[in-house]
Amino acid sequence: MHDAIVHPSGARMRWVELPGAEPARVYVHGLGATSAPYYAQVAAHPLLPRNRSLLIDLLGFGISDRPTDFSYTLEAHADALSTALRAAGVEGASLIAHSMGGAVATTLAARAADLVAGLILVDANLDPYPPSPVRPGTSGIAAYEEEEFVAEGWKDVRDRVGPHWWSTMRLADPRGLHRTAVSLAGNTTPTTRELLLGLPIPRAYLHPDGDAPAGAEELRRAGVQVLSIPESGHNIMLDNPEAFAQTLRSLLP
Repeated sequence: MHDAIVHPSGARMRWVELPGAEPARVYVHGLGATSAPYYAQVAAHPLLPRNRSLLIDLLGFGISDRPTDFSYTLEAHADALSTALRAAGVEGASLIAHSMGGAVATTLAARAADLVAGLILVDANLDPYPPSPVRPGTSGIAAYEEEEFVAEGWKDVRDRVGPHWWSTMRLADPRGLHRTAVSLAGNTTPTTRELLLGLPIPRAYLHPDGDAPAGAEELRRAGVQVLSIPESGHNIMLDNPEAFAQTLRSLLP
């Protein structure tokens, strides 16, 4: 396990690292997730050339620290990730980022161009959307006030998201989970979509077959490869790791 201090409190981000050639690949998880369980099978897949791979957990999630005085906005997550990658000696990396992690990775690419040479978003959040108390995940979490969520609301979310998602979501700091969900629902300014459209690096957006992202043609016109992965849902890397690895091989340098 590797780590780096990324916050004035001394809080550390941690990651599992697979050795290999440069440039590195950085795998970023989604809301309530953690990178190693979601990406280990693909990062070590025999179809992919052996490059250095960092399966990193954002602050408040998984094996990383949970500072109480961290804002947990998408921008703050991106800046903390930047600090961790610089401490790890990473530059010109390919970022593979799922769901909420895609919004963080896109923000990072816009703020620290030297760190990111390519971006592969996996069914990522691109736009703001309203909280909804009847939905699981981000919308459901963001519908609570912070103190309400920390006290009791997390129990309703646990029951809605189901045992698979909860297996990693339960590792997240409740305040960090809530603040991240609120920021994700509000998105960034400019939005993740606008940042993605303006990036000058190779970009791809992977989505489940039959569920293309809104504005797919606009993404394509801006040079973003929009690619469907068969027999998969939102968790593409878990649902069809073979097709996911094959697609990564076609996209990674």
